[in-house]
Amino acid sequence: MQRLGSDGGNAVTRVRVAGGVLLVAHLALVAWITLRPLDVPWVSAANLRPFAGIRADLALDPETAVRRIAAGLGLLAPLGLLLPLAGGRLAVSTLGSLLRTIAAGALLSLGIELLQTGVPGQVVDIDSILLNTLGVALAHLAVVPAVRAGIRRRAETRHRATVLREDPAQGLTPTIPRVGIAP
Repeated sequence: MQRLGSDGGNAVTRVRVAGGVLLVAHLALVAWITLRPLDVPWVSAANLRPFAGIRADLALDPETAVRRIAAGLGLLAPLGLLLPLAGGRLAVSTLGSLLRTIAAGALLSLGIELLQTGVPGQVVDIDSILLNTLGVALAHLAVVPAVRAGIRRRAETRHRATVLREDPAQGLTPTIPRVGIAP
C-alpha cells in the first residue's frame, strides 16, 4: 500500500503491522499443527514420489479424499493473502507478486517438511509441499489482485476529490498564459 493520499503513511504502517501480526499468528498455528510429536503405534514410510499420496487419497472414499486434499490446500493458503499484506505494496506487478508469494510458500512448506524429519510421528510427504504451494497460489490469485485494484481505485478517487476541491476564499487558481522571451 504505497502512499497515494495525504493520510497514506499512517494507513500503510497500520496495514503492514496488522499483516505482520496475522502472519506470525498463522505461522505459530501452522507450527503447532505440523511440528508437534504424535503418539502413534506405527509410522508410514516417507512419500518422496510426487502425486503418489494424492493418488492414494483419491483411491479412498471420496469424502476422505476431499478432506485430505482440502487440508493440504488450506494449511498454508492464508499466506497467499498475508504475505502481500505484510509487504504492504500497492503498485506492484501482479505476476511478480504472485511469483514471490508462491516462492515464499514453497520454501516455507519445504522447511516444515524438513523439520518434520526430527519430530516423532510426523512423516515427510512431497505431496504436502505441492498441495501447500498450490493452496498459497490459489488464495493469492483469488483475493490479492481484486483487493489491490479496489484499493487503487478508491485511493485515486480520493486523490481526485482532494485535487478538485478548491478553497472558497481563494477561488480558482488563475492560469497564466505562456510568455515568450523578451527581445
